[in-house]
Amino acid sequence: MVLTAASRVTGLVRDGVLSRAFGATELMSAFWFAFLIPNLFRKLFGEGALSASFLPVYAKLRDKDPRQAAQLASMLVAGLMVLLGVLLLIGESILFLVSAARDHGDTAIWLMMVTLPYMPLVCLVAMLGAMLQVIGRFGPPAAAPILLNGCIIVVAIVLSLVLVDSEQSRLISIGSIAASVFLAGLLQAGWMLWALRSDAAWEWNPQAAMGPASTVVRKAMPMLLGLGVLQLNTFLDGIIASYPAIMGTDQVFGTTYPLDTGAMTIISYAQRLYQFPLGVFAISVATAIYPMLSRQSEDDAGFADTIRRGLRMILFLGVPASVGLALVREPLAACILQGGEFTADDASRVAAVLLGYSVAIWAYSMNQVLTRSCYAKMDMMTPVRIAVGIVGLNLVLNLGLIWTPLGETALAWSTAICAVLQCLLLLRAAGRHVSRPIDAQVGTCALRVILLAAIMGGLVWWVHSWFEQANHFGELILQLLVLVAVGGITYGCGARLLGMPELRWSLGRR
Repeated sequence: MVLTAASRVTGLVRDGVLSRAFGATELMSAFWFAFLIPNLFRKLFGEGALSASFLPVYAKLRDKDPRQAAQLASMLVAGLMVLLGVLLLIGESILFLVSAARDHGDTAIWLMMVTLPYMPLVCLVAMLGAMLQVIGRFGPPAAAPILLNGCIIVVAIVLSLVLVDSEQSRLISIGSIAASVFLAGLLQAGWMLWALRSDAAWEWNPQAAMGPASTVVRKAMPMLLGLGVLQLNTFLDGIIASYPAIMGTDQVFGTTYPLDTGAMTIISYAQRLYQFPLGVFAISVATAIYPMLSRQSEDDAGFADTIRRGLRMILFLGVPASVGLALVREPLAACILQGGEFTADDASRVAAVLLGYSVAIWAYSMNQVLTRSCYAKMDMMTPVRIAVGIVGLNLVLNLGLIWTPLGETALAWSTAICAVLQCLLLLRAAGRHVSRPIDAQVGTCALRVILLAAIMGGLVWWVHSWFEQANHFGELILQLLVLVAVGGITYGCGARLLGMPELRWSLGRR
């Protein structure tokens, strides 16, 4: 969790550097659009289907037959690189033809051509990360994103110091930043291979590995939807927000499109801010308990206990994160992003979108754990059936609500509504595998968490009313630190007074 938090902090620094250098411009929106496909693969495979399907099979083989486990890993890594290499060539060819049809003047297309090679590398990193998690080493995979953020930060800062401010310099800078994504992929793959140097054996025997490899592939296909709902919804948000930048016009069927060319940048920054607590808490908890769930799949009592403890941890961390992020959204967005080319109005737009995303952090988090509980029991289709309906509903809400006064914030509210609905459906489905997933202890935890979050929220709101409108970075950071300290101390002390064991768990104690 600590390393995941460090990677998210460097991500915020990266966004702050980019926002100040490029603002909420069409050029920045083109970069975030270009990063959509590689980023989608990173989320689906790095935090989703590939590692989730491979991990339980590899874990059981390491316990029973380490040699066959090495053969499975070798075959899947080789096969994955070949498959994704072919997809990369096809994708680059299609993008080149599209770019040629537009006289190679579309910035978003050529930026995507530069970032697309990151896609196979990040999938390789996901596979290697799953192997490390099986042997109980969660640190290297959690630290890998720091390399990506670091490369972008260094390139952006160096070029801002070297190049003069002009349109051509901006194009050179954004192209170099896109290229740094590919460089980061190479560094991440090298880092993971180095971390595995003494713990993984590689042996080529396709015949022996074919059986377990087939199991992994069969499980991965439905998992792409089951675990990827949030990622797919986020991807759809990006596509809809990017329409003016992609098409080069704000007209659709003779009507002015409700989102401007900067909407993609606004949505992207808001997503990264709400994904900070999501990545630190939800992904960390879900990643840590999934190997245990896989091993306990035939131990009903142990499996149920792990699920309930996971839900209690998610509630304990996710509910106050939702409340706190919603309350500090304005100073947070201004502190991280405002400055240089990024104006106060741009920061206010990000804060408005962030409010919609933040209210459902607890739901995004619970979905990660509940979906993995189904997969650990080899129930692949239940999350898929739920996912198909949720993705369809999100698309309908997006396309309908952006024409209302909600505008770009509609994309966030649609995602939040769908996440809450998905959570309720998954809780109902979890009853097939766990007797009373929400027992008396989980219910008691939920009531205490809601009470403490309400008290914390009221106190933070009251303290926030003391501050006047701040515009300078020093004032913003002071305001943010005070609000976070008040909320954190209030919630922590309240949990201590109530004797909540989840406080000890979140601090790494048994």
